[in-house]
Amino acid sequence: MPMVPPDCAVITKSPDSPPVTGLEKVLRVLSVLTMLMTIPQVITIWFGRDAGGVSLVSWVSYLFSACLWFVYGIQKHDKTIYIACLGWILLDAAIVVGVIVHR
Repeated sequence: MPMVPPDCAVITKSPDSPPVTGLEKVLRVLSVLTMLMTIPQVITIWFGRDAGGVSLVSWVSYLFSACLWFVYGIQKHDKTIYIACLGWILLDAAIVVGVIVHR
């Protein structure tokens, strides 16, 4: 689960940091795309009230992982990690709560 935003123009490293690599740029784009691909699952659960086939154990695990990555990003002072994790925490929590409410 990639956890970096697509464009760090606002989230900059220190001037002494090496330039952003092509791989880092691709991973940032993929992070946003994977979050966007998760939105239909949230919509299905909350607006369609259909949590059938959604694994609560999997999504709780994803939420736990995102929380750990968030803490790691904070500890490393890496905005690229912890800001993206906020998005994942919100999406994962929406699915976890939705599954609990709509089962």
